[in-house]
Amino acid sequence: MKLAADLHVHTISSGHSYSTLEEYVAQAKRVGLEGFAITDHGPAMPGGPHYYHFSNMRMIARMSDGINILRGVEANIINDQGGIDLADQEIEWGDLDIVMVAMHPRVGYDNHGELKNTEVLIRAMQNKKVNIVAHPGNPRFPLLIEETVAAAKENQILLEINNSSSLSRPGSHERCLAFAREVKRQEWKVVIGTDSHFSRMLGVFDEALGLVREAGLTED
Repeated sequence: MKLAADLHVHTISSGHSYSTLEEYVAQAKRVGLEGFAITDHGPAMPGGPHYYHFSNMRMIARMSDGINILRGVEANIINDQGGIDLADQEIEWGDLDIVMVAMHPRVGYDNHGELKNTEVLIRAMQNKKVNIVAHPGNPRFPLLIEETVAAAKENQILLEINNSSSLSRPGSHERCLAFAREVKRQEWKVVIGTDSHFSRMLGVFDEALGLVREAGLTED
């Protein structure tokens, strides 16, 4: 299975990442990707970019040196109403293509157990600007798997299989595998991303692809 694009990438603007946009373009050419998405963390992340970063993304060309660039954000869920840290206005001004949502520590919402976390995430998925849930298998914010997949399908939201989870979120494999198997059972879809925080991570999907094969997911 060959993937054309990497849809979860952080630049130095995220504050705890180490590569520039141009370094990612060069790496995409080296590894044979057709494109990638810039999905820097939303403004609530400690050290993250100001909302001006996102409202100004229209300045980034859609194509650079033959590489397609998608504009996006990994927005943070910041309260128990499922609110995110980027307003519709900034999303529209920046002409963003991808709005991922995720639960992270120290951004306003903390773990309150599977039931509450699931309720909050479902509220976030009802936001019409949102189209991807990042690393739903994160054991630090456990979710009810069947209910989450059903809500994602109902709201046409993709669930991510994150190639970096085993490194960044220890203990993720079994929950990610369970999500992938439930997606197959409910005949829904996943998106695969590297969650790159350094350019050499771009396009390295080995762990995520192994997991989706283990779950029996196909290219369809």
